[in-house]
Amino acid sequence: MLALAWPLILTNLAQNALMTSDVILMGWLGSDALAAGALGTNLYFALLIFGIGLVSATAPVIAEELGRQRHSVREVRRTVRQGFWAALTVAIPIWVIAWNGEVILLATGQEPVLAKVAAEYMRALQWSLLPFLLYLVLRSFLSALERPGWALVIGLLALPVNLAAAYCLMFGKFGLPELGLVGAGYGTVVSSTFMFVALAIVISLDRQLRRYHLFGRFWRPDWPRYRSLWRIGVPIGLTMAFEVTIFNAAALLMGRIGANELAAHAIALQIASLCFMVPFGISQAATVRVGRAYGAQDEDGVTRAGWTAFALGVGFMVFTALLMLVAPHLLISAFLDMTDPKNLPVIGYAVSFLILAALFQIADGAQAVGAGMLRGLQDTRIPMVYAALGYWGVGLPLGVWLAFGTELRGVGIWIGLATGLAVVAGLMLWRWLRRDLLGLVVLPA
Repeated sequence: MLALAWPLILTNLAQNALMTSDVILMGWLGSDALAAGALGTNLYFALLIFGIGLVSATAPVIAEELGRQRHSVREVRRTVRQGFWAALTVAIPIWVIAWNGEVILLATGQEPVLAKVAAEYMRALQWSLLPFLLYLVLRSFLSALERPGWALVIGLLALPVNLAAAYCLMFGKFGLPELGLVGAGYGTVVSSTFMFVALAIVISLDRQLRRYHLFGRFWRPDWPRYRSLWRIGVPIGLTMAFEVTIFNAAALLMGRIGANELAAHAIALQIASLCFMVPFGISQAATVRVGRAYGAQDEDGVTRAGWTAFALGVGFMVFTALLMLVAPHLLISAFLDMTDPKNLPVIGYAVSFLILAALFQIADGAQAVGAGMLRGLQDTRIPMVYAALGYWGVGLPLGVWLAFGTELRGVGIWIGLATGLAVVAGLMLWRWLRRDLLGLVVLPA
């Protein structure tokens, strides 16, 4: 499990670093550009996350096929090709929505000037969607084969590619036009295209991987497999969207409470998000390992893979939770000057939020790994309902009531987030424990 998980974790961190590098460059353009970039990125990511969830369905399907027949080639090839089809299909409506980003941002009450600049940025950024989703399909293929190393190498190489492309296009270096914020969008297009093309070349040249002939006759449809990917992938996409959008909503609510609370919330959430990359990578490994055992109809293998991943993911989050409780000021010092009296209100709020984030961490790790375990069994629809219920039925209403109906304010929002995550984690674990009774595991004849 660890051998498969650690490259996935580092790849996730590398992709997170791509976004961080863009934010840093946007800051060099000025506060207005940074604000517009944040608006465009948040709206685009809310659309992107659904596509990511959809194409990630290729991993459990390929894992099941390899578990059922270790040397399967034809079935794996067909699944990858239909993953490409699914990526193109979902990209088209997302392109249409992103192209009209200004209308959406104005409808949410954003400043017209910022909305216009953000929309121009999104119209460039949106063209990175298809190559990135195609890259994710190939990454899922390698993960299911338990060979995630090349995806990690290319993800790390994409960092300097993204920085160089964005910097040159934003500031007009080496004879290129000075595009400002729009240049950051085209820089992401360059890095996303690089990741897909580089991984495709590696797969085509690798002696063991090229036998799958993934790119031959990719235009041929396989409608039953295509529908199967959508059946599994749409709930995954919606589950991920429910989680991402509740954090977007929490940030908007925190902004209504106060600037200090919003700044403290951003710091605490950034620390928690960084820690989340580890259980998220373990959950991806759990999907593959459980999927392999599921395809082989190995009930004991399913159990071992699931509980191993759960112990690793939650165990890591217990460690980070203790760190937040014991040394919150040390963590906050990475973001703020602790000696500046002007920062004292933000530091006080951030310490309070980190105490709640400690509980939040454990629940977040449990729900992430639990979802990955169930995805290995291709069980995605009911977990999607659990996510909607926990995040939007319990977490957000509770957070709103505690924040604005009591004196808890920002602390109330974090209590709501932690409670919602705990509800989802409990429901995921309950379903995993009852997987035999629910008929999720096919027992060997």
